[in-house]
Amino acid sequence: MYQAPYFKTDGSAGPQVTLPDSLFNGVVHEGALHQVVRAYLANQRQGTASKKNRAAVVGGSRKPWRQKGTGRARQGTIRAVQWKGGGRAFPPRPRSWTLRVPRRLRALARASAFNSRAGAGRVAVIEGFDFEVPGTRRLNELLGRIDLPGKILLLTHGVNRELHLSGRNLPGVRVLPFGTESAYDVVWSGTTVIEEAALAELGDALPAAERPRRRPLKRVPRAEPALDGEEA
Repeated sequence: MYQAPYFKTDGSAGPQVTLPDSLFNGVVHEGALHQVVRAYLANQRQGTASKKNRAAVVGGSRKPWRQKGTGRARQGTIRAVQWKGGGRAFPPRPRSWTLRVPRRLRALARASAFNSRAGAGRVAVIEGFDFEVPGTRRLNELLGRIDLPGKILLLTHGVNRELHLSGRNLPGVRVLPFGTESAYDVVWSGTTVIEEAALAELGDALPAAERPRRRPLKRVPRAEPALDGEEA
């Protein structure tokens, strides 16, 4: 069982709490975590880089000079890669860097990221976020009273618009609803702060990979209509 520091709404410290075993089970699968983080970073790439090769550059269909007798190196076109204004050798082309990861592997990597942070003492629980209106200064003061190291990932119980607007201008602070964060978000943060109400409903917030799968429906073959002169 992992223990985590507990903070009240005003940022004052309370007694430590025990993290639920359904998510914080102590299993850290480094291979799955590496694969999911690599896929996440690859999926952020646009893949729109493009350059022209010598076939795509306009002009240069005639030899600049004859093959022999000039004393200079032979050249076939002024659009070759060694000429200024020529094409580029092995240019980049638009492509997709998308990598797909199985659903269960993403769930394993997410749990591994949480366990890795909890094992290092980088997971905290807060009673709640009392933000009726957005206030960046107020959130900055709250984080100063909590005094947690590194970048801060705030996981709220459901969508908290006021808290999101309060933290979007703070460098090193990210606000997400609990259950929507990826393994990369947890690894990115130095400390993860989870709202107490989100942990209370952890069973509903677990990823889909840990929920029972639906059985496929059985298809009943359709009866073919009887032809004329045949009995149905």
